[in-house]
Amino acid sequence: MAESKRRGEDAGDERLDDDATVDGVADDDATDADEPVSRGGTATRKRAPADSTEGRKTRRDTERIGLFARIARFFREVVAELRKVIWPTRKELLTYTAVVVTFVAVMLAIVAGLDYGFAEAVLWVFGNPS
Repeated sequence: MAESKRRGEDAGDERLDDDATVDGVADDDATDADEPVSRGGTATRKRAPADSTEGRKTRRDTERIGLFARIARFFREVVAELRKVIWPTRKELLTYTAVVVTFVAVMLAIVAGLDYGFAEAVLWVFGNPS
């Protein structure tokens, strides 16, 4: 078994039928719009119809919302967005951290070397003031 089955691959799955159609449309085309795009995603191919102007809030409606209600709504929306985030695993986090620390160390060495070199060049050109 050299092949490993990745998520999303359905090779060798007997439950799927390649010839399945729904109203003359292939099964995979009919269900693509309902399937999540990525892990945790809910985007679809079809765009929702635009809301009518009756459902939109006017400026007068938004002025009635108090300061604390707006702050509470802000925090609810922040929490909702943070739930959508795909957080890295511990292994990924350690890898990313190692890459950043290594890059910073290399850049520090380059800048320190240039600084030392330019300082020596200036002293050589203008002489030692002592």
